Amino acid sequence: MTTTGRRGRFITLEGGEGGGKSTQTRLLVEALRRSGHAVVQTREPGGSAGAEEIRRLLVEGATDRWDPMTEALLHYAARRDHVLRTIEPALAAGQWVVSDRFADSTLAYQGFGHDLGAEAIERLHHAAIGDFAPDLTLILDLPVEEGLKRALGRGGAEDRYERMDRDFHQRMRDGFLSIARRQPQRCVVLSALGSVGEVHGRVMEAVAAKFDLALS
Repeated sequence: MTTTGRRGRFITLEGGEGGGKSTQTRLLVEALRRSGHAVVQTREPGGSAGAEEIRRLLVEGATDRWDPMTEALLHYAARRDHVLRTIEPALAAGQWVVSDRFADSTLAYQGFGHDLGAEAIERLHHAAIGDFAPDLTLILDLPVEEGLKRALGRGGAEDRYERMDRDFHQRMRDGFLSIARRQPQRCVVLSALGSVGEVHGRVMEAVAAKFDLALS
């Protein structure tokens, strides 16, 4: 793998619960590495030592553990550390960064799902990380019922968001689709229905088209 003197690219995978983001992130990273790119794979909340500690506060415990604004502040505390310590250094070194979730999740989950509103989240974003944003965001979309069925079938301790009510998840899905409509130059909505291979093919097509790459 090689890096160039040019700044790297930042790709995020977004969407509701059960959309296969973690799997598709891994597969995309493997494909980019096969094509000769140096790639950092990361996730949110998390992605740096401090952010991983905050992650446990957000994804475990009772659904009402935090009020919506406290929850959003925790996400942005983790995100700022993630950007400063992991993402920005990698991009500056010419590496590509692929993240399982980023700022759109806070806008969709806390802004739409918890009804904080877009303006409040956008103010937090600007205060924490300025105008920093991905080069490409892939939103893996599927019906709420299907996503929750997949997510709840996984089990594990990190299920705090999965246990929130259906209406929350529908507002959150609507939020992601609203973000995509507002920012079509950055966001691509892909169906998360079908096999892992079928969804991976959609991801590969979108990335190849955006960056004029030949991926296999």
